Amino acid sequence: RVPGGSSSGSAVAVAAKLVDFSLGTDTGASVRVPASYCGILGFRPSLGAVSTVGVLPMSQSYDTVGWFARDPMILNRIGRVLLHLPDVDPIKPSQIIIAEDCFRLSTIPSDRTVQVLVKSIEKLFGVSWLSFFLLKSAAQCVKRAILGDHVKDKVPSLQHFMDKGNEDQVDDIPPSLAALSSAMRLLQRYEFKNYHAKWVTKVNPDFGPGISERIWDAIKATGENIDFCHSVRTELRAALTALLGVTSITFIVKDHGVLALPTTPGEPPKVQANPATSDIFFSRPFSLLSVAGSSGFCQVSIPLGRYDNVPLAISLVAKHGSDAFLLNLVETLYDTLQETI
Repeated sequence: RVPGGSSSGSAVAVAAKLVDFSLGTDTGASVRVPASYCGILGFRPSLGAVSTVGVLPMSQSYDTVGWFARDPMILNRIGRVLLHLPDVDPIKPSQIIIAEDCFRLSTIPSDRTVQVLVKSIEKLFGVSWLSFFLLKSAAQCVKRAILGDHVKDKVPSLQHFMDKGNEDQVDDIPPSLAALSSAMRLLQRYEFKNYHAKWVTKVNPDFGPGISERIWDAIKATGENIDFCHSVRTELRAALTALLGVTSITFIVKDHGVLALPTTPGEPPKVQANPATSDIFFSRPFSLLSVAGSSGFCQVSIPLGRYDNVPLAISLVAKHGSDAFLLNLVETLYDTLQETI
């Protein structure tokens, strides 16, 4: 099976128990996808939270330094070092939002993903202080949303990408999320070109199949719609911040909401699979991965055991700057998730 992404060597080293943790870079998905495919924890921090000084840029407004671990306590400890965070007590999530349309893209039955998460939340938190205050059960703090509809309504700049259609569009992918993926990849290609075009055109290196086509597509990229790409990112961050926030019936405001979605839409593809003919390498994954990528939010991929003898995972996304909260939540939730599986 494909271990997934440019940081897959780091992920394999952790999965094979050669090291306790490793670092990786995540521009498009190169921490989250290898973590999912290798059955380990992988964390993409909030954009800008970890310095990228010394990292060769790929797409500077998306580049992040993330990390892998098998143990959630180690994942948390590494995060506190890299993020320069003090030890703080865990905070219970104010709400868990299940992105139903995203889970419909997955080939994995929901009882092995969504239901495991919901049951674990109920076991672990029961009636939290917030749900008690609002006279709600823990189950009622788990909400379901159609993420594509929310993004379509709250990110108007996406119309510039939806109206022109998406060449990678797959029928059951929400159009707004397909457009979000297109905007992300357009801006990434443009930024790659600005940094690397001179070297690529001068040296003309021999790139491998698949890689060569994408690099030359980037070199040919124009600045058309780049301003709209930046608008999409600003609007998306505001839309998701509002979605994850909770205002109580008094003056208390809690913004420790979490968005749950699949890390990847299916199992790790076989090594012999042809990426040129399979949407699993592009459209489906990036419609999910562009949510945190374009908003700059932090995301963690959590292994959920195996299904049909291959690893599967679920992701939790929290608002920009909530890295400590998300790391603590993973450490708190992890054992209960494994028991529920």
